[in-house]
Amino acid sequence: PDVYVNGEPVCARPANKIGEYAELGNITRDIAKANEVEFLQACKKRAEENGGKLKAVDINKKELTYEVKEIKSLSEVVEGLKEKFPGLVHMRVPVCNSAAPLESDFDIICNTLVGSSVNTPIIVNDQVGLSRATTGCVAVCLFKEFQLSASFEGLVETVPGVNLELLKMDTYKMSPDKDPLFRGEFDVVKELVASLKNRSSS
Repeated sequence: PDVYVNGEPVCARPANKIGEYAELGNITRDIAKANEVEFLQACKKRAEENGGKLKAVDINKKELTYEVKEIKSLSEVVEGLKEKFPGLVHMRVPVCNSAAPLESDFDIICNTLVGSSVNTPIIVNDQVGLSRATTGCVAVCLFKEFQLSASFEGLVETVPGVNLELLKMDTYKMSPDKDPLFRGEFDVVKELVASLKNRSSS
């Protein structure tokens, strides 16, 4: 669970797990929401007891002290965004960081996307932005691909004489001259190779 203190994210961790992943086991969306509410109340109480100040520790074990002007939960922040973006739908999917996602995790993602338009933008976010966000993005892309395929099939069936070649989306030809990344030339790899003693053999 996390809260936003003056717009800065603060998350709950055991004292011996500061700066580490939170492996919470078999957790559900409802449990995560309840933990968030409890954490928000605990932070507000501590701030009130300490004259409007809240202490925290960053990932480098450095102690921080916040002058609390505003404190909100993630849910409250998202609800605030809905005032500016009325069509925004927020769905929390508590995926384990160090293990394979559950089938129910994919069910939650797909059920959330069902009924959305093929051109609806989807934002995928996780705490770190590594494996879980990538998994979510792949699932969304696959869902969008099925949506596109279904819309094309409907077009073919309803419009007589449609040219199927016009519907192909994979006609783009990649030019290696445009971008060194297309050629597989990554600066970080080149710097690493240059630092090796036997770089010619590598």
